[in-house]
Amino acid sequence: MALWDDKGVVVTGAARGIGRAIATRLHAEGARLVLADVLEEPLAETAASLNAVAVAGDCASEAGAARLVDAARAELGTIDVWVGNAGVLRGLDLDGTDEADWALSWDVNVMAHVRAARLLLPDWLERGEGRYVVTASAAGLLTMLGAPAYSVTKHATESFAEWLAATYGHRGVKVHAICPQGVRTDMYDQPGSTVLADIVGHDGALSPDDVADALVNAVAAEQFLVLPHEEVGGYFAFRANQTDKWLAGMQTLQARVDDASATIKNPEQGAH
Repeated sequence: MALWDDKGVVVTGAARGIGRAIATRLHAEGARLVLADVLEEPLAETAASLNAVAVAGDCASEAGAARLVDAARAELGTIDVWVGNAGVLRGLDLDGTDEADWALSWDVNVMAHVRAARLLLPDWLERGEGRYVVTASAAGLLTMLGAPAYSVTKHATESFAEWLAATYGHRGVKVHAICPQGVRTDMYDQPGSTVLADIVGHDGALSPDDVADALVNAVAAEQFLVLPHEEVGGYFAFRANQTDKWLAGMQTLQARVDDASATIKNPEQGAH
């Protein structure tokens, strides 16, 4: 696709899962890639397979974001597209999510995007073009039961992307928010999240490749929301228009999660 051919693209969280799938698809479309991740060895393997440059380490802190942007510009010349895919899920209930979990979630899921955009925007506005992509998750449009820090920060991720689009879209900056439900990644299979995975995967757990395909299609159509699960659009509209009914439904789901979790912890309670 000419849209990606010879474009300089940065993908964060690119060692595995959705990030690797996006990098692989964009490489096939002709993009030149710089890939980032904290997982040094799998990142190096992914980069080598795609003739890309690997920048291992933190890209969420102010210093880490600056280091990645500088390295990418040195390699690519100009950064045409930034795919902020790196994210973390910490804590599966409020009591089990401590201050460090909240701080890390805020830093990686939100401030990494703020810091990268702050560095990228001056050049993009001068050139009159640039493209910023975030992986926000359906949790950023709806909510995710049992994962308070993830749900709250992914809402902020989507909100920041929406703000970027509203503020700079008329000046040539294109923005896209990827919002899938269940995707078969390490995060989806995180220990302790089996019951939640069943809920999140209600409409089918997709492969990372499916998400990459959805991104390419949404960019071609210039769509802000990238919805690999089309059902999410309907849920989002229902949540906005029937908020009390939406919350009642979520409370019913939470009750199911509570019951299933209790059965897992005490199997004899589920026997009749």
